[in-house]
Amino acid sequence: MRRADRLFQIVQYLRGGRLVTAAALADRLEVSTRTIYRDVADLIASGVPIEGEAGVGYVMRQGYDMPPLMFTNDEIAALVAGARLLRAWGGTAMAGAAEEALVKINEVIPDTARARAEAVQVHAVGASGMTPEMRARLDRLDAACNARTRLVLAYVDEAERATDRPVRPLALFFWGKVWTLLAWCELRDDFRTFRVDRIHAMTPDGTFRPERAKSAAAFYERERRLGHIPDRG
Repeated sequence: MRRADRLFQIVQYLRGGRLVTAAALADRLEVSTRTIYRDVADLIASGVPIEGEAGVGYVMRQGYDMPPLMFTNDEIAALVAGARLLRAWGGTAMAGAAEEALVKINEVIPDTARARAEAVQVHAVGASGMTPEMRARLDRLDAACNARTRLVLAYVDEAERATDRPVRPLALFFWGKVWTLLAWCELRDDFRTFRVDRIHAMTPDGTFRPERAKSAAAFYERERRLGHIPDRG
């Protein structure tokens, strides 16, 4: 969990004027009590009205609220539509995270903005190919991209040729019903894209150090030079 997310959760747990111990917060957030002491001290220094002390517990005075998130109507519509699309076509963890984020946003935006969110008429249906296995595969690939985990893919190409591909996973792309993985293929010594639905198995094979020439940014730069991706300036 990112520290910013942890600080937000601490504020949520302290709402309602209840006394909560550092040990209880540490257990809920799966960190040490020392980390909780430091986080609470930083929240108090930033103006959050938390009272208490280490070894006793903490309580937050009634009436405190987080600063409102300022989204335009179009931004709210985009967030809602995006969450619905990801719920239909994303991995299990992706979809769950999108739903949770939407709930949190809905709690802090003004009533007029909440009405706009509820009025969004963009829906995603018919994701018949998104089996539990496919969703779990997307989650594993997403985690591998973030953790820089080298993978050996059991892959079957369009001509039904089966190969084992040692790769560095870099990014996932959604093309409308089809997901692809952008990776540095160590077998071909070049960038390659793999259809996720043709990956039959994946085996972790250690981690890799980031290299500028073998990164997603380097791939985008090359594709822009070739005119395959428009330059957004």
